[in-house]
Amino acid sequence: MSELEIRKVSTRRDLNRFIDFPFQLYKGNEFWVPPMIFDELNTLRKDKNPAFEYCEAEYWIAYRDNKPVGRIAGIINHKESERWNEKLVRFGWIDFIDDADVSRILIETVKEWGRSKGMTSIHGPLGFTDMDPEGMLTEGYDQISSLSAIYNYPYYVDHMEKLGFRKASDWIQFEITIPDSIPDKVERMTRIVLEKYKLHLLKPRKASEIRPYAAKMFAMYNKAFYDLYGFTELTKRQMDSYTQQYFGFIRPEFVSLIIDNQDDVVGFGITMPCLAKALQKAKGRLFPFGFLHILRAMKWNDTIHMYLIGVRPDYQGKGVLALVYHELNKAYIDAGIKLARTHPQLEENFRAITIWKNYDARVNIRRRCWINEV
Repeated sequence: MSELEIRKVSTRRDLNRFIDFPFQLYKGNEFWVPPMIFDELNTLRKDKNPAFEYCEAEYWIAYRDNKPVGRIAGIINHKESERWNEKLVRFGWIDFIDDADVSRILIETVKEWGRSKGMTSIHGPLGFTDMDPEGMLTEGYDQISSLSAIYNYPYYVDHMEKLGFRKASDWIQFEITIPDSIPDKVERMTRIVLEKYKLHLLKPRKASEIRPYAAKMFAMYNKAFYDLYGFTELTKRQMDSYTQQYFGFIRPEFVSLIIDNQDDVVGFGITMPCLAKALQKAKGRLFPFGFLHILRAMKWNDTIHMYLIGVRPDYQGKGVLALVYHELNKAYIDAGIKLARTHPQLEENFRAITIWKNYDARVNIRRRCWINEV
């Protein structure tokens, strides 16, 4: 067998090859959804991603006969190490052909780098923050992926187990059939919650009316997700970056904002038309025609992706989460939406997932975070 070589990404050309590898690996796969290349560059470049204020990272590509056969990122999130008092190195952006030598050299390279930095454990796939794709697919290989989620071949799991990794945590996703109407008892319940806690609904007609609440939403996000696995708080610079990245093109009718009497956000849901098929047609690029596919999907779609939903901790368990979903459901019915797909949710986040027992919902995708010693 020809020699296997691992090379660190050190130039812009190397980074382009790193980003391009899954486009080759999953070429022709009907379930893989390519990322937007400019998004990948902005995330992986140290001069672009605000997470590098508290993270450090290196990227590697495995070659055989001078042809890429695998890739991996090593990330140390120093806020995570401080927050959880553990010396953890993350691996992410992991892809490889079905060859045990390739997966081994990728993981061993990150382990060695982690050891050189004083780390004692390795876990992943994880990004820099929870806003990045995370979790290796373990169920749902016949389900179309999304822009914000990882897709991988089934053989990845066998490789991780043979490398000695064990489960750290799982994320699950639900597919929900949208009802034809809202039951009267649900309408009554939402009115009771609003009156009891003196809350009101923000009903934006355009995205610019949501933007003033963006900082409050992300500040609440930091509080709502604080105790979940691997979570680290977003900085102000990150909040500003995500606001600029996402809030310019969201459809306001698919956003739910619950406001208290001090004009603060106590619950929110940011959802968008599913862009999976449009992104497949775009092939990672907005130009020359990729943006047209995305614009069409934003306007004409019968499927929704639930990207980010949260409730302030002091309002959890008080019906506010149900209120968020109730308002979204009304918007979906009005728009003719038939299906909704949730963002990955940690299986131990019981308050978030038990609400789906009230809906026509099924778990259709499961992803895993693996952990091992370095």
